[in-house]
Amino acid sequence: DNKCVGKYLEPFSLSLEKLQEVSAQLQKDMTRGLGKHTHHRASVKMLPTFVRATPDGTEKGDFLALDLGGTNFRVLHVRVMEEEQKVLKMDSQICAIPQEIMLGTGEQLFDHIAECLSEFLDSQKLKRQTLPLGFTFSFPCEQKEIDKSILICWTKGFNCSGVEGEDVVKLLKEAIHRRGDYDIGSVAMVNDTVGTMMSCGYWDRSCEIGMIIGTGTNACYMEEMKNVKRVEGEDGRMCINTEWGGFGDDGSLGDILTEFDKVVDKTSLNPGVHIFEKMISGMYLGEVVRLVLIKLTEEKLLFKGEASAALLTPGKFETRFISEIEEPDSGLENAQQILTKLNLKWDLVDARVVRLVCDTISSRSARLCAAALATIANRIRLNRGLDYLKTAVGVDGTVYRKHPK
Repeated sequence: DNKCVGKYLEPFSLSLEKLQEVSAQLQKDMTRGLGKHTHHRASVKMLPTFVRATPDGTEKGDFLALDLGGTNFRVLHVRVMEEEQKVLKMDSQICAIPQEIMLGTGEQLFDHIAECLSEFLDSQKLKRQTLPLGFTFSFPCEQKEIDKSILICWTKGFNCSGVEGEDVVKLLKEAIHRRGDYDIGSVAMVNDTVGTMMSCGYWDRSCEIGMIIGTGTNACYMEEMKNVKRVEGEDGRMCINTEWGGFGDDGSLGDILTEFDKVVDKTSLNPGVHIFEKMISGMYLGEVVRLVLIKLTEEKLLFKGEASAALLTPGKFETRFISEIEEPDSGLENAQQILTKLNLKWDLVDARVVRLVCDTISSRSARLCAAALATIANRIRLNRGLDYLKTAVGVDGTVYRKHPK
């Protein structure tokens, strides 16, 4: 039956030619996003970050950091020593964000964050001090200044009312003032891609690209100031947060979307938005696989044509299953355990087919990331008139960290 299975997987395998087309389209969209008169209707937003340089190693002192970008959020206390040029990362704590807060009011969300920060400061005995705070907020924001950032739209399963169009730093400070049991100093807003680029830049000065492949996907890079038309100034460089998850939101990726991608988009919290992200990131990969498995089952190419209630439930095929099934040594056993857990009646051929499906969908994700990353590296190379660019890329995110390949 491999030929028949292949028929459904074929649309996921993108040729080099196709990837070059995707890259050329992204290059156009990046230019449009940087343009003074075209950026407001660009699908790739190319947001200025007001970060003008990567770290130079002279930074020192105590800092707090908040990191909000997925279903958990982290609070950290970091001490940086100048003489050793190293970060002595002190302590961090992870706080869960319950579903009802992710979908509640902005006030509830920021009160929850302020409360977690309060508990952390207590545990660190830092309540008396007023420390500067770095706020990593990994959603598309229009940054006005380093400490003023307006949320454009929620993504990744968040939908808190009263936050879109508002200054996130202001909302955080208001929540802290409502409590009144501690205060924070200056606030620097940064997107997770920028944070990743900066922290890698601390060890490798040639790091000028940051990339996230996790719950969502995004990248940033150092652009020539003279190309950043909506910020005054010609000299030097500025880090641009591409927000490439929105690539394709204007329909430009229509010819590579499969029937399964279209269903994932339609049934998501934000239909029509973040099309590129929905083919790549951890929030959606498991769902794409689930839909393919249902189709193959309907066509009697899997599980003798019998689906289970679990397989038919959205979100039940988790993205982490893909990583487990693709493990080089234990993958087939893992597949069998997972299929059993999903109440499916499988045989060895089924387990192999499921592994092939996972491999196909994560390979596509990796290739699309590679094409997009190549676009950025090429853009930097051409910006600088070089035949050959040597640069480092800082990468983070659960899919990047956990996927065996």
